[in-house]
Amino acid sequence: MGLKDNMKAKLGPARDKVTDLARQHGEKVQHGLDKAAKVVDERTKGRYSERIHAGTDKAKDAMDRLAHKEGPGRDTATGGPTAPTRPEGPPPAS
Repeated sequence: MGLKDNMKAKLGPARDKVTDLARQHGEKVQHGLDKAAKVVDERTKGRYSERIHAGTDKAKDAMDRLAHKEGPGRDTATGGPTAPTRPEGPPPAS
């Protein structure tokens, strides 16, 4: 077993725990992100507002993906990979 496989096996339970916590407390975390962004924006007197809000949005998106296990190539119902899709149209000519 390679190092990557070994790390995945050891970190799997931790990832599951973080996912469960994100599902349970996602709203609280997002509220905390908004609150922290507001404080930082006030202390920097609005000089970095765009960057702060962009970072906050990215953190919220990451929380949503973690809580829902959705993302590119993920099935929203199961959280697993989606089934491969066949291209539409007639089959290629032989």
